[in-house]
Amino acid sequence: MKAENAKLVDTYENKLPFSVLEEIKNSVPDSASKENIKTILEETFALYLQAKINPGECVGLVSAESIGEPGTQMTLNTFHFAGVAEMNVTTGLPRIIEIFDCQKTIKTPMMEVYLKDPKIENVKALALKIKETKFSEFVTSYSLNIFEQNLKVTLSRELLDDHGLDVKDMIKALKLKAKGFTMESDDGSLTFIHKGKPEDIKDLYNLKEKLKAVKISGLKGIRQVLPVKRGEEYIVLTSGTNLKEVLEMDEVDATRTICNDMNEVYQVLGLEAARQTVINEVYKVIESQGLNIDIRHIMLVADIMCASGVLRGITRYGVVKEKASVLARASFETPIRHLINAALEGEVDALTSVVENVMINQPVPLGTGLPGLITKLK
Repeated sequence: MKAENAKLVDTYENKLPFSVLEEIKNSVPDSASKENIKTILEETFALYLQAKINPGECVGLVSAESIGEPGTQMTLNTFHFAGVAEMNVTTGLPRIIEIFDCQKTIKTPMMEVYLKDPKIENVKALALKIKETKFSEFVTSYSLNIFEQNLKVTLSRELLDDHGLDVKDMIKALKLKAKGFTMESDDGSLTFIHKGKPEDIKDLYNLKEKLKAVKISGLKGIRQVLPVKRGEEYIVLTSGTNLKEVLEMDEVDATRTICNDMNEVYQVLGLEAARQTVINEVYKVIESQGLNIDIRHIMLVADIMCASGVLRGITRYGVVKEKASVLARASFETPIRHLINAALEGEVDALTSVVENVMINQPVPLGTGLPGLITKLK
């Protein structure tokens, strides 16, 4: 855009949002005349004013209704990934509840891992590298010899080769768990010999169970991996999440890799990213159900969840707990507790919001109840 035209756009700085002005600058061709740009700006400003909400409009109620009404038509099922037994994705109402309640552990944590170089070989290699592999997966058989007080574990050569490991790597990984036992290895098997008294046979059983859960390779928490084709490129879908360690990997494209657990996103990338995750995830659920909700309603809810500087769920321990009004808190859940605590602390309710005014039968500060009349007295 020419400098003089850019200056003309800048005169609307106080009238239009920065992002809209930037879009006009980027999309209007250089050949456009001053008159045309003026027309574009005027039209945009008129549309912007139309899109703005009126003062005194009860945005909270409108949003609640817009999300709640289609929510009643949502199915309550989980969606099943074809051909993979362990990969179910929570959708529908349970997923919406999970997001808005900001639950610490979600039912089906997942990640979409994008690569800088999305060739099929690279994707397969990464999938093997990040999948959490436990010791039990390498074992073909356990044999417990009571007389000799030892536990013999036979390992699968093929699986060890696939992961590029050998018996020495196994011994290194198992050292800590096998305290009180001497370890011997021969070709493709490990033997654990008990050091204690002969009657402590229970220790061998416990050792066997302990060893099964030892992590040998991969990232903690990533239980399943699935390389899939997405458009032109290949990506890795994972069941289970470990955003921090995945983003640290060199071959991963950190700008596009996403995770559906907003608490983890909040821990790793901060509040803004968590807010965007809430919006994206809710929108995904609504779209997959074939419903249509204006994105602004969802953005309002996401803003409320993040407004205090921490990610909070819409529960009596989250957003509701933060409300300044005693009556508003009491109207949500556990009213007696709220009222007693407020009485003990001597809280004052300024009656600035909707719920508390409805309770005491006053006009609510919305719509026509918002302005007050001031008359001049002679």
